[in-house]
Amino acid sequence: MANQTTGARLYLTMIGLLLATAGAVFTWLMWRSFHRAGGIDGWPLVPCVIEISEVEERRVDPDLPPEFRFLIGYSYEWDDETLESDQFSLRGASWSKRPEEAKALMEFYPVGSVHECRVDPLNAENAVIHRESKGPGYSIWFPMIFVVGGLGVVVGAWRRKAA
Repeated sequence: MANQTTGARLYLTMIGLLLATAGAVFTWLMWRSFHRAGGIDGWPLVPCVIEISEVEERRVDPDLPPEFRFLIGYSYEWDDETLESDQFSLRGASWSKRPEEAKALMEFYPVGSVHECRVDPLNAENAVIHRESKGPGYSIWFPMIFVVGGLGVVVGAWRRKAA
């Protein structure tokens, strides 16, 4: 291969740095999500009474099909005080075009039933009834490929060819 010009090396450096930066951002986001899920596992479990269990419907546009999500409200005792929360998880319940998903959760959490919820010991008003997935931590290797690959492009762009 012929010697690269400085312009070509700078172009490859920019491409490599963009790849590495994008990979680093996604690696950080996935690590943060994994770390948050692990932190919730350490929160104490307390019994909670379901007070609201409904399916919410919305239409973003009249020409689009409706979307559905599960709404929950529950009360729990913490330090001899009754507190309330409406958090299904830290991210909340997601919207879906399939009402069956929200209805299945509504049936699993009927009004009046008792379940366990996790309470943040540092802020007792923060409680969740559903744990977060640790899936991002198990897939964190994928964006790291972009970090390593991008840095490899940068190193390769500036390495001199042996004579």
